[in-house]
Amino acid sequence: MKVSSSFRRITTISKKELVEFARDWRTIFALLIIPLLMFPLLFIIFPLLLASEAAELDAIKVRVVVQSNDFPVGLAEELNGSSIDIIYEPLTLENNLSFPSGEEERLRNASIDAVLRMKENGSVWDYALLYMSTSERSQEARTRTLTVLFEWEENETERRLVDAGLEPDETLHPLNWDGPISNSDVATSGEQAGMVLSLFIPLVLSVWTFSSAIQPSIDMTAGERERGTLEALLGLPCSRNELLFGKWLAVATITGIGVLLQLIGLLFAIGYLATSDFLTIPTLSMVSIVFIGIAVLLFAIMVVAFELALAMRAHSVKEAGSILGPALLLILFPALFTQVINLDGIETFWFSIPVVNVLLALRELLMDRFVIEHIITWILSSGIYAIAAALYAARQFKREDIVTSLS
Repeated sequence: MKVSSSFRRITTISKKELVEFARDWRTIFALLIIPLLMFPLLFIIFPLLLASEAAELDAIKVRVVVQSNDFPVGLAEELNGSSIDIIYEPLTLENNLSFPSGEEERLRNASIDAVLRMKENGSVWDYALLYMSTSERSQEARTRTLTVLFEWEENETERRLVDAGLEPDETLHPLNWDGPISNSDVATSGEQAGMVLSLFIPLVLSVWTFSSAIQPSIDMTAGERERGTLEALLGLPCSRNELLFGKWLAVATITGIGVLLQLIGLLFAIGYLATSDFLTIPTLSMVSIVFIGIAVLLFAIMVVAFELALAMRAHSVKEAGSILGPALLLILFPALFTQVINLDGIETFWFSIPVVNVLLALRELLMDRFVIEHIITWILSSGIYAIAAALYAARQFKREDIVTSLS
């Protein structure tokens, strides 16, 4: 009976906080709608824009200055057929063809896109290609010119081998792969997709879980203190632990909905990419999905309790924001660090480090890997950290000066 009445008070406090939070449509849009649209916009619209930009770049004709005194006739014909406007000039340099020698100004003001210099040196051709890496047109001119040069080099090499009485394929390619190269990888497409997704899903989940809990944590602690409503809440017939759990439940609900919507948007984007053969759907067992849920839950418990405690220690909403904003680095740095850790033969102690343990666990689970020692370690350590964060938050809520300010 006592437990049920306590739970009722906790849920009542949580509902009150959620109703107040839902009144601000701008906050709802920032924390709930944006996560839903983030990945579809990133994975669907952005590639379409890139493809459109690439098609537009392919349609333009680039201007290339060819400086040579004895330019190969066959190469000139191939360049003319590659959407390249050729401007022929005499070559004045004897050596060190890659030295700009006054061509910087023409490349910078985009009067030309690239400069190709060539001279015959016995049986070989010396060349250099000047361009400007900060110009898309210049880079495109360089790419097209090099493509033609390499094709001409391959044809010229085969011609010389034939003239010498040699078979080009046998001479140039004495080592031959037998069969389709794709068959040599025993990993399935689902496993490959899991590896790709394991490199950024833990990062996105951890950062968004922390960042989406910042605003409601501040509003339900320092915000209520500034508005003068916290004192009224403390006068209610409930303990401070019940008040803390009610606020924690409200923040966790908001954060959980935001993360869930983000995952829905991500799954939609992955499904779209799977139809275009860009990325397949990862192969995950039900056990992996369950453990992923446990990992996210333990991480959310720790993060929300930690943010509530820090926000409660702040003197004002402004100060709380200045504390929790930089605190995001405590999540971001470990998240970036775990992306470069090799999971093959990784030591177990890594799965006991705060934040790192959950992120590494998510990486392994997304790749459908199960190492019992790792699972036990990160579950136990994450549980300990979550309890420690909850106790720290409870301590802050029991302070006598909670209504006024903290020194």
